[in-house]
Amino acid sequence: MSRPKLIVISAPSGGGKTTIVKEILTRHPEFQFSVSGTTRPMRTGEVDGVDYFFLTKEEFERLIQRGELAEHELIYGNYYGTLKREVDRALLGNKTMVFDVDVKGGLSIKRLYNNSAVLIFIEPPSITVLEQRLRNRKTEDEETFRKRMERVALELETGKRFDFRVVNNTLPRATDEVDEIIKKQIQS
Repeated sequence: MSRPKLIVISAPSGGGKTTIVKEILTRHPEFQFSVSGTTRPMRTGEVDGVDYFFLTKEEFERLIQRGELAEHELIYGNYYGTLKREVDRALLGNKTMVFDVDVKGGLSIKRLYNNSAVLIFIEPPSITVLEQRLRNRKTEDEETFRKRMERVALELETGKRFDFRVVNNTLPRATDEVDEIIKKQIQS
């Protein structure tokens, strides 16, 4: 008998979490992805309610004031957060929900949902490898790259508080390890 779980996957930027989350959702189409809210502008090709819930700063701050977010963070001048109503809807519908959030958000979800939440931290094999992966993405300018790297020490330290840690030496192996953890957790 499986129980719905909140599967939180976190990693430093360039750690592979988004790729792992996408593969887990492909392997488990019965899982639901947690769509976050954000105040950042919508990018070309993104769809409101699918990629993010795009909100104004005022709307987001009202959600904070009303306690309607499971977690939220101000990152690089934009708010990001998880709407409690979406999480509660998944649990009430007996659905396992997968999250791609930062480490602080992961700990907030664990505090709020306790044993329903399973935190998995994706660790880079080394800082040097992480830097190479982030540079190879070619999605960051030098300032953004520097800011992302400044957060790495905090993220690695906070990741030690997660339920599980998986070193991403190779993406297929890390994904398989995450998948095995999830399978065991939803059967327990």
